[in-house]
Amino acid sequence: MSTLEIRDLHVTVDSSDGEREILHGIDLTVRSGETHAIMGPNGSGKSTLAYALAGHPKYHITGGAVLLDGVDITTMKVDERARAGLFLAMQYPVEVPGVSVSNFLRTAVTALRGQAPKLRAWVTEMKEAMNRLQIDASFADRNLNEGFSGGEKRRHEILQLELLNPKFAVLDETDSGLDIDALKVVSEGINRFRADKEHGVLLITHYTRILRYVPPDHVHVVVDGRIAEEGGPELAERLEAEGYERYVRATA
Repeated sequence: MSTLEIRDLHVTVDSSDGEREILHGIDLTVRSGETHAIMGPNGSGKSTLAYALAGHPKYHITGGAVLLDGVDITTMKVDERARAGLFLAMQYPVEVPGVSVSNFLRTAVTALRGQAPKLRAWVTEMKEAMNRLQIDASFADRNLNEGFSGGEKRRHEILQLELLNPKFAVLDETDSGLDIDALKVVSEGINRFRADKEHGVLLITHYTRILRYVPPDHVHVVVDGRIAEEGGPELAERLEAEGYERYVRATA
């Protein structure tokens, strides 16, 4: 069993006015076989948490620690965190003209596995993963994220997840920009990943609609950079009915 432990995490972000603290002490533990949903209003710090965990250079951990299987990863580079078993599906993935999806994926897999997969085996592996996500074969030759629709971006993130096979997946608004059919396909991909009890999922979302397809074990409400409340799946349903207003009023 693996564990991702976030201890009293404080994070600042670069802004036009200098560094500004966004997270004011987050405590959270995700274990293998668990799915945790992070919910909260816009600007509450959910994406900041995701980027800080992954090692984005704009986000600075100024206090606390992030432990993956007991090892503090806060000083690790992005690629080192990935090799340690952490994966981030970004809300706004970067376009990379001139780099095809297939070349990007094979390079990423090579970096994590320590050796390049045999080409014929790799093509088969990638095609099978694409078929599971109902991705057309021509997608592999397209430039990375260039001109991708919201649904294509999300499917591509889950394609990476299936091929890279990390210990923990941090999924930042993976339901963003999806119609109902694409949401079902993406949710099925997440469920395939979490069916392996050696995997853990931290799912960041505003809404409960994806949680109907990917039911969480734990729900955490983040408001103003702090965890305001924690509970089980029933908390998400209450948020759907009541919204975040009472949390926002409490921090005003």
